[in-house]
Amino acid sequence: MTQQRGEETRSHILDVAGELFAQRGYDATSVADICDGAGVTKGAFYHHFESKQAVFLELRDRWLAPLDMQLALTRAEDETVPEVLQRVSDMVQAIFAVAGDDQRQQVFLELLSAARHDATILPALLAPTRKYRELLSSLIGAGIKEGTLHKVDRELAAQVFVSLGLGLIMQSLLDPQGAEWGAISSRAISLVMQGLEKK
Repeated sequence: MTQQRGEETRSHILDVAGELFAQRGYDATSVADICDGAGVTKGAFYHHFESKQAVFLELRDRWLAPLDMQLALTRAEDETVPEVLQRVSDMVQAIFAVAGDDQRQQVFLELLSAARHDATILPALLAPTRKYRELLSSLIGAGIKEGTLHKVDRELAAQVFVSLGLGLIMQSLLDPQGAEWGAISSRAISLVMQGLEKK
């Protein structure tokens, strides 16, 4: 099996699993169901994924990929921390664009539900929020040091950003047509930045 063929098979398994999780729910979908839907053997499935849970969590990672990519970008030499945070704020809209997909809404809600029943999923679900908190705390600390941000509790400020993001994501999942959540998220982050940034 060539590398490209392997990646295509892996991606196809993820697509089918996402459809099944959205239609039937996480608990009601078995590895056998995913294999049948994807037209692969169990051997092929386990070649790519350790378990059904691993598929589930990779779907989460796909959803968060735009934000991960943006946070991983190196700062330009002349870029201030407020400029970095605004860039991240603008990129958050890409996450809401993905979240607007009905299938992904259902998968994310299933992930939250599964975390209540499966103790091994909860730490994996919380891992990205902890990672974002640490990255933002470090970034805010750099802004305080460079003099572009007020001296604040950087860990608390990072928690505010993460909580704001999660709260808006939850609203977008529960009420997708209620507002343009991507635009609101960008404006909300800008509003918080007004209190942090030294003018």
